[in-house]
Amino acid sequence: MSFSSDEVNFLVYRYLQESGFAHSAYTFGIESHISQSNINGALVPPAALLNIIQKGLQYTEAEISIGEDGSERVIESLSLIDAVMPDVVESRKQQAAAKNHPIKNEPSNTNGDDGALTLTNHTEPMEIDGALEIPSSKTTVLRGHESEVFICAWNPTNDLLASGSGDSTARIWNMNDNSNSANQLVLRHCIQRGGTEVPSNKDVTSLDWNCDGTLLATGSYDGFARIWSTEGRLVSTLGQHKGPIFALKWNKKGNYILSAGVDKTTIIWDASSGHCTQQFAFHSAPALDVDWQSNNSFASCSTDQCIHVCRLGADKPTKTFQGHTNEVNAIKWDPQGTLLASCSDDMTLKIWSMKQDTCVHDLQAHNKEIYTIKWSPTGPGTNNPNAPLILASASFDSTVRLWDVERGVCIHTLTSHQEPVYSVAFSPDGHYLASGSFDKCVHIWNVQVRACISCGL
Repeated sequence: MSFSSDEVNFLVYRYLQESGFAHSAYTFGIESHISQSNINGALVPPAALLNIIQKGLQYTEAEISIGEDGSERVIESLSLIDAVMPDVVESRKQQAAAKNHPIKNEPSNTNGDDGALTLTNHTEPMEIDGALEIPSSKTTVLRGHESEVFICAWNPTNDLLASGSGDSTARIWNMNDNSNSANQLVLRHCIQRGGTEVPSNKDVTSLDWNCDGTLLATGSYDGFARIWSTEGRLVSTLGQHKGPIFALKWNKKGNYILSAGVDKTTIIWDASSGHCTQQFAFHSAPALDVDWQSNNSFASCSTDQCIHVCRLGADKPTKTFQGHTNEVNAIKWDPQGTLLASCSDDMTLKIWSMKQDTCVHDLQAHNKEIYTIKWSPTGPGTNNPNAPLILASASFDSTVRLWDVERGVCIHTLTSHQEPVYSVAFSPDGHYLASGSFDKCVHIWNVQVRACISCGL
């Protein structure tokens, strides 16, 4: 058995990507020259590093539990750190040999409270009430990407679905097709090299449709934003960022595109000309997310722990919010554009108002990093004005929490996922919430009756 440092570096790089550490993965990829390796990433399955570590841990446990005479002994599970410490492993071997008890198949005790976890920062968990797995007959599997798919977005006016992948392509899928597999347009992200166009070999990690669904904008790790037609034609290439683009959004009017990059800047682009209208260099570290407040004002967040609210034409932020103690992963304005929600690696969710400098609410309940947030399409200023406004947060602690922002309290906790939750999305009427996790499951929740109604693998 042999392996190279390039192989180890590639698995670490993929682990960082899959765990949501986008900027860390980028920095590590540059320093370890991932792009120069001859490893075909499309052939490496997801969670490859975790799988090989798990097998090594199982092998170490087997070494301890199997006696010299071949008998199997009961041992306590090893932690990963214990498994790499020779003294601990040898001590476990000696303890197992001293006990030398054969394994007995006994029924487990299900009456105790050892497995219970008490959470005091929420009112009640959502129950799984008759959850059903979505049958294959009611699903359409879209095959074509040759690497991980990072993001999807429905066209607002047509049955078209856009997806972005690590294979340096975006794809537009026509879901009107009655066949089992939808037609797809492949949007290849190429760069100029030596006078010819070659694949960028960089991830497409952000995309967004304009308001009328006629144009798709994509952002890539190659540092370029691009505008595409629904027919798959490249309309414009937007080049001003120096490094990967982490986020990209159209404004409601559809005349500007906003992007955020590792180069610590945010840019407003003129969608018709493809030119940079204004570049904002207010952050001191990579900008991770942006969100429009109006057609010419927006908020941005960064690993520098700051949130800036900026306006087109202004040479400094109109407002700066500080309070997070770790990098801010995502920001979202509420439907009326009056409250701004932010989530962070500091495990808190904060609500901000332009009327004050400090946060309106400091919401603390998650016990690991919060990856993303979404407002429900309900309350004043929406098509569902009589329904209450809710904020959903997704965390590495494997839960999704629903918040009553007016009162500043967590009203429900969704606990069915077994791994970090990376995405949440409300249905247009706000009745349902979908959550996607690294456990390879999508759960659909009925927000009104507080139950998980279906799940899919």
